Amino acid sequence: MAIDLDHPDPAYLAFWRERHVCTLTTPRRNGTPHVTPAGVTYDPVAKVARVICSGSSTKAGNVLAAGPDGARVAVCQFDGARWATLEGRARVTTDPEAIAEAERRYTERYGRTPRHNPGRVAIEITVTRAMGRA
Repeated sequence: MAIDLDHPDPAYLAFWRERHVCTLTTPRRNGTPHVTPAGVTYDPVAKVARVICSGSSTKAGNVLAAGPDGARVAVCQFDGARWATLEGRARVTTDPEAIAEAERRYTERYGRTPRHNPGRVAIEITVTRAMGRA
């Protein structure tokens, strides 16, 4: 079920604020999908989803390998019959302010401060498509 990014259902947005482990799917260099668990936050106003991770992680490496235009990715979560997927173009940022914002949003959604990681980066996904049933 397609979601209107400009007028999303409040229940869909509420689902993205609940505490759920998500998956992030990135393309490997050979084109096959790499699916991994991730903490994901979604800013529906900016239409940006964020994932914090180590810069040496496979997920960050896959996004970086896609080049300056970024990688086409998807994030997904589910709870019983409820599910939500966001698709878009991901880029890795090492900007300290962007990482701090991603950490703040993670803390807000997941109720805990992420552990200290001097190698942390943020994957920022410009969301172009949303689907789900919340």
